[in-house]
Amino acid sequence: FFRTMVINQAASTPTEVFRKDYAPTPFNAQHVDLRIELHDDGTASVTCKTRYCRRSGREGEALVLDGDPKPAKMELVSVSIGDQPQADVHVTNKNLSIPSEMLPIGFEPFTVTICTRVNAKENTSLEGLYQSAGVFCTQMEAEGFRNMTYFYDRPDIMANYTTTLVANKEKFPCLLSNGNDIARGDEANGRHFVTWEDPWPKPCYLFAIVAGDLAHLQDEFVTMSGKVVQLRIFVTHGNESQISYAMDSLKKAFKWDEENFGREYDLQQFNIVAVPDFTAGAMENKSLNIFNDKYILSNPKTATDDDHVNVEAVVAHEYFHNWTGNRVTCRDWFQLTLKEGLTVYREQEFSADMNSHPVKRIQDVLALRSSQFVQDGGPLAHPIRPESYISMDNFYTTTVYEKGAEVIRMIATIVGKAGFRKGLDLYFERHDGQAVECEDFVNAMEVANGVDLTQFRRWYSQAGTPTVDISMTYKADLRQCILTTKQSCPATPGQPIKEPFDIPLAIGFLGRESKKPIPMHLQGKETPSEVTMVLRVQQREQTFTFCNVSERPVLSLLRGFSAPIKVTSADVGLEELQFLMQYDVDPFTRWDSGQRLAEAVLKALLQGEHPSLGGLVAAFQNTLTDPSLEPAFKALALGMPSESWCLTLASELPQGYVCVDTIHAERNAMLLRLATECRDQLWEVYHATQKICPNANPAEVAGNRALANTVLGYLLRGAQDDHKAVATAVAQFEWGSTMTEQFGALSALVWNCPAAAPGAAEAQSRCLQAFYNHWQEYPLVVNKWLSLKAVASDAQGFQDLLSHEAFNIRTPNKVYALFGGFCSVPTKLHNRTGTGYSVVRDGIERLDSVNPQVAAWMADEFSKWRHHTPDRQELMKSHMAALLERKGLSADTYEILSKSLE
Repeated sequence: FFRTMVINQAASTPTEVFRKDYAPTPFNAQHVDLRIELHDDGTASVTCKTRYCRRSGREGEALVLDGDPKPAKMELVSVSIGDQPQADVHVTNKNLSIPSEMLPIGFEPFTVTICTRVNAKENTSLEGLYQSAGVFCTQMEAEGFRNMTYFYDRPDIMANYTTTLVANKEKFPCLLSNGNDIARGDEANGRHFVTWEDPWPKPCYLFAIVAGDLAHLQDEFVTMSGKVVQLRIFVTHGNESQISYAMDSLKKAFKWDEENFGREYDLQQFNIVAVPDFTAGAMENKSLNIFNDKYILSNPKTATDDDHVNVEAVVAHEYFHNWTGNRVTCRDWFQLTLKEGLTVYREQEFSADMNSHPVKRIQDVLALRSSQFVQDGGPLAHPIRPESYISMDNFYTTTVYEKGAEVIRMIATIVGKAGFRKGLDLYFERHDGQAVECEDFVNAMEVANGVDLTQFRRWYSQAGTPTVDISMTYKADLRQCILTTKQSCPATPGQPIKEPFDIPLAIGFLGRESKKPIPMHLQGKETPSEVTMVLRVQQREQTFTFCNVSERPVLSLLRGFSAPIKVTSADVGLEELQFLMQYDVDPFTRWDSGQRLAEAVLKALLQGEHPSLGGLVAAFQNTLTDPSLEPAFKALALGMPSESWCLTLASELPQGYVCVDTIHAERNAMLLRLATECRDQLWEVYHATQKICPNANPAEVAGNRALANTVLGYLLRGAQDDHKAVATAVAQFEWGSTMTEQFGALSALVWNCPAAAPGAAEAQSRCLQAFYNHWQEYPLVVNKWLSLKAVASDAQGFQDLLSHEAFNIRTPNKVYALFGGFCSVPTKLHNRTGTGYSVVRDGIERLDSVNPQVAAWMADEFSKWRHHTPDRQELMKSHMAALLERKGLSADTYEILSKSLE
């Protein structure tokens, strides 16, 4: 009995937490001894014995531990200090407080033992301890540990953990936790135990357990010092045939991190467990990574080539966290980009080395622009190191992750590859075993390389996407080229005025007549001539003078996407963009020139103009038929800006918006023109992709499949009066030997085939049903079907899918597939009648009490309301206002909606 227990406090408006208010805790946790009894009914009894020590200067303060009883229905059973049970503790719905007078005097260590009981089976939030398909598992980041017991649930409390798991041996033969298993044995009543010891201090967000009846694949890796590490990947029975690729990826990641950064694994075991119910992609818990099975299960028949690349990347990402996140972690959650931005950068470099550098760079930039640039331009804009939050879960964003990675990449560009390695080595040397700040990383880079990154730090504190406008003056008589840069950045919430950024801008010159790269000599700099030069743009307006420029150049700007910015230049018009598409030696700018050319045409069309499409068609044909381009690059270069990206483009026009129906019609007309005028070349390329030997280089084979699917989409767009393209798509669907071929054909039928094309509607319907019938026992493949089915369905069809046997609102992957598919079609989501908004609102209402993180993900669709026509704006605002009036709305959803309306 706890005399001051106050569990059912009145609901209140969620409060904001500020970075400036950080303070260390009065006590430090030194060691945690956990005994977790797992019961057959899905509940668990948790005994958490922690050794605490009071910090100097914090006399008289209470021990206040975090706790949230709601998600897993946590019940407090007992509290003891040393061996003495305590009743006079203060318990609320947020914490447990032990008054100072009940604690030992002085600074000697003491133990607090807290016993709780949780219902993992009913924990639909998938945070803390929960069950997935009958398997006990955990997700503690960011604040899930408090759902299981009372503790300092924050990343700056790093302790050693010993964990004993006890469960029914028949039902839960696999008992896993962090570190190395040091003891195991049988107990009474058919139960058994395993004890795990992790010698490395860690914050509680890296704690994990898994208990269940699982199959596994075992292998080993010999580290650079000769240590043998046991590797195991656990999955539900029946999925064993789909994990060998993930194991190969894991061994590649071990090796790559040793070779590139000198980082060796530090334990005897490394385990991965894949579960079907997981809100995020994966979690880097020390030595026990837990994955959404989407990023582990793969073979060519059930997973696409893109799925395989994602598996490889995510496996590597979580492993790389062992050093960038686990051995050195964050002082507080405002520093999240310290571990995530750095690890995304390392993952991107690994993926590029394993596959294609140009293709990987383009894919990363596409993802950044389509999501992060949009976020930076809206009401949810925030720096990569935010200053405040209401729900920390909402800051696992593309800004913190992907833009954070671009900030790391800029540092690497400034100091060079060898300099970056020196800086990272110093960072680990200084801070191994510590919880630190972004500042500590930047300082290590400065000290190791003798550079000043004072101004560069603004990337950590300022939100928004800067724009650099570049103008050129060429003086033929002096063989001089003068570039003037002007940088600006729009206002973002709470930051009306921006100080100039430190921008590494990579550029090149191409001879307008010679069509060759021109060596660059920057006046006043005694450096060798370069084909690509990185300028440090640090002032609002800046001038760079180049000498010995032999002919008037065409500017190649932002090579390699050297900074997360936008560039504009009156000296790079449609003619220059066509030139760059054909002659630029930088793969990124060659691709980007095509995108900018298409964007310029689309902007003109959206303003009611009638631009000539001749240049775009010619550039498209050149790309299609150029034998020097790798197929995977061609597939990307032939892609046009999406309708969602067109909404962003429209926001830059004078009126600030364009009707989604207009965007849909104008973009479709442009794509039809390309498909019609290039039909013969499209057929030639499609047939050529079918002649590649399946045993050729895997990357080449995958690139050809990507190109075939892209080309098939264009062929279907031009199929209004021709059944050949539809028949070809159906044939590829029926006879394709891989999921990439089969799903690529089905996707092309759904996304690209005009309804009026001969046989199109029947083919689409028949193939969708055949796909489901064949793969209905494979949940991850069924999720692909759910997504396409949502794209193809009308409003009533979507409602039917909500009650379909394949859908379960408690499984995030299924929600992402179904609602993500629906929301990916702007004309459905933004239907003028408002039915699309009702779908989203209903989904948020159903999900908010089940899984607040997923509900907040869905609420983000409303944050872009300013990009739309006034009538749609009012509809979206009314739905957001109604949701904010709901009692018991989660902090996650409240934050997204309230900030969207500010």
